[in-house]
Amino acid sequence: MTADIRISIPTEWERCGLTVGRRQTDTGESVAGDPCIVWDDEVKGWRMFLFYAPPGHAHAVCRDPLARGPWNLEGPLTFSNPEALLGGGTHKPYVVMDAYHPSRAARIDGRYCLVTVSHLEGHKVIQQAWAERLCGPWTLVDAPLIGLGAHDEFDAKHADAVSGCFFPERNEILYFYMGYPEVAQPRRVSPLGSAQGAAIQRVGESQARKLGIVLPPCEAPGHWAGGWVGGLQLLPGKHHRWIGLVNASPTAPLPSDTAVHREEPPPSLGGFAFCDEEFPIGGWAWYPEPIEWIGDIPEAAIAAGEGVNLWRHHLLVVESQHLALFYNSGPYGREQLYERRAALS
Repeated sequence: MTADIRISIPTEWERCGLTVGRRQTDTGESVAGDPCIVWDDEVKGWRMFLFYAPPGHAHAVCRDPLARGPWNLEGPLTFSNPEALLGGGTHKPYVVMDAYHPSRAARIDGRYCLVTVSHLEGHKVIQQAWAERLCGPWTLVDAPLIGLGAHDEFDAKHADAVSGCFFPERNEILYFYMGYPEVAQPRRVSPLGSAQGAAIQRVGESQARKLGIVLPPCEAPGHWAGGWVGGLQLLPGKHHRWIGLVNASPTAPLPSDTAVHREEPPPSLGGFAFCDEEFPIGGWAWYPEPIEWIGDIPEAAIAAGEGVNLWRHHLLVVESQHLALFYNSGPYGREQLYERRAALS
């Protein structure tokens, strides 16, 4: 369905509105967002893995080949060994993709691989699980796949918002993740801002080997990614060898910030970076503008719940002709999942 697709970046998107809404809880706070979507041959449809809190994870199925809905929630992910969850819970699940075939989960030695963000003594780390079916159950590895860096490194506080792609010719999985520092970093802009790191895991090994920062906050004044850098989805590009769909912000965290979301102050935006290296672990550069600034959100979209932030984006290639862009937006703790469409040129 998506073989040999190389993606060019659209300049015009059609808004499609709400895709998955949050549910009401006793506290009135819940989140639907951070989607990862793959084709599931078993159900002849699309399976979405998402941050759905509480408990922090869920999956949903859409049997429409064009992925226009409805998305039927199937509940939280199931784990064959839930006692292995670090910290007792997890969120932001992401299925490892085939690097060369957008929207396809990689099958590695007959299994699928899931990476997710768990907690360890108050810090976020990356945990891994494996399953024979995309619906699960998933068997967890009971130690961090990507742990914390040393006190002065960019990922000393958290390793968060992970994604992964399998490169069969290398027999390796390449991970991108959001690293938060504990202390100011030796960079000219946003020394306390998160950065995009990378790590490699050879199939059969239990831990990933860190490669360091591949995308720090941009140094250009006023750039949309000049404050902090979040999750990255890797895609094969048409005009560049690789493109990355990235979540980032122009607002740098400051030591004096006391808000609960000090580590990632608003606005959160979505946009692109590109890389022309054969293996995309270096040479990344930013596109100058985001997909949309918060101030440009139309009134109708604001009335439908968008605003404040445009959180982690995921691009789905549909029927080799269309791109569907999923992202969560709304006030902190009450985000919902929205969609846009564009033609694949």
